[in-house]
Amino acid sequence: MDRTDANTGTRPVSDRLRFDQARLAGWMAEHVDGFQGPLQVDQFKGGQSNPTYRLTAESGRYVMRRKPPGKLLPGAHAVEREYRVMDALGRQGFPVPRVHGLCEDADVIGTPFFVMDMVEGRIVWEAHFPDTDDRAAHFDAMNATIAELHGYDPAAIGLSDYGKGEDFVARQVARWSGQYEQDVEAGRLETMDCLVEWLRANAPDRSGEPVRVIHGDFRCDNMIFAPERPEVRAVLDWELSTLGDPGADFAYHLLMYRMPSAGNFTGLLGRDTHALGIPSEADYVAAYCERTGREGLADLDYLVVYNMFRLAAIVHGIKGRVVRGNASSAHAVETAKALEPLAELAWANAQAARL
Repeated sequence: MDRTDANTGTRPVSDRLRFDQARLAGWMAEHVDGFQGPLQVDQFKGGQSNPTYRLTAESGRYVMRRKPPGKLLPGAHAVEREYRVMDALGRQGFPVPRVHGLCEDADVIGTPFFVMDMVEGRIVWEAHFPDTDDRAAHFDAMNATIAELHGYDPAAIGLSDYGKGEDFVARQVARWSGQYEQDVEAGRLETMDCLVEWLRANAPDRSGEPVRVIHGDFRCDNMIFAPERPEVRAVLDWELSTLGDPGADFAYHLLMYRMPSAGNFTGLLGRDTHALGIPSEADYVAAYCERTGREGLADLDYLVVYNMFRLAAIVHGIKGRVVRGNASSAHAVETAKALEPLAELAWANAQAARL
């Protein structure tokens, strides 16, 4: 699958995700400063979980994120949380799109949604940053951005109750194991069952980690870069954000070094990072540790396996939505095929882990 082609641009709104555009325009006239219609609505190609739309009006271009219609797992598709964290971080000057308003009234378009500015720039869909000369500078910009995120004290920015925070990794292993086991329509996989057992048996003590706002899906294709310079203009897709373990959040970002660049995966495994001008995994970790005042990143191998399992559990959920008929992305079926190879990759890392 060509990830760049599959995710770039828009398409007409699918029949299942259509809504009353006049109702939306009316809501925007009341809640978006300076809004002027008429309104044109297109659907972005990407967006596996929450359907995302480009809204074009006389007053400018906006983006809408909404919950999908149909049967949903408890706690999933939390656009309300996305809105809240983006609003709080934007007030601190962190690079997120400006949010205009949240609508929790399902009578407007059928499900809750929020509207934000459309940030112009470049989204990079492949971890090796094709057609980019200054890769090292782009990697450094990503590193600096996640370090900045992990520097905020949640209480100081109004997010002290955004999540429990403590015992994060143990609770996340329990959560994603539970979601995997409960989604019976997506089926079971022996390798996933083995990973659940391994993660429970090898859980480290992470009680010394500070509680920070974490993104949960921090990777290059969830950022908008400035078109002609190595600058992160906006971090997108905050559905999985919460309070938790910043080391675990950074380890998820590091998966780009452990994942292949083939099929459904986008990673650097097997590529000559030195020839590409990309820092090594060790150097990238060291830069993050220096920025955050750490001496090192403890339990890294375990955190990598946990994050691979969590990603596999997310893909398992996409497979479940395909089976139930409420997957929001046109290429969800193709993405669901990544489940088995991703689980196998996680198990290979578990077997090679130095604990």
